[in-house]
Amino acid sequence: MEITQFSMEEIKDPTNIIEGKRFEFLLDVEVDEEDELYSEAGIEVRVLIGQKPEGETYLLNYFIKDKGENDYLDFALEDDEEAFILDFCKEQLLKEDVE
Repeated sequence: MEITQFSMEEIKDPTNIIEGKRFEFLLDVEVDEEDELYSEAGIEVRVLIGQKPEGETYLLNYFIKDKGENDYLDFALEDDEEAFILDFCKEQLLKEDVE
């Protein structure tokens, strides 16, 4: 699995009901042809990340989309893929804090 492009946006909570911050990442992902997620047009993973006030960052949810069919896929990522995506998102959030 390789992330080729991404965008990130903070999700605002105007009611202040949710503790901490929420972020949405849109990741363009390339996977190996043998992978069950493979699509010739590519896949996109929409990732929702939570960040507690004390700094803990965690994966809230994700959705996998076939870019060719524009349909969401009913697949779950493997544990190592989830960890890879979470680590990538954490790294991007750290870069954002520094700049």
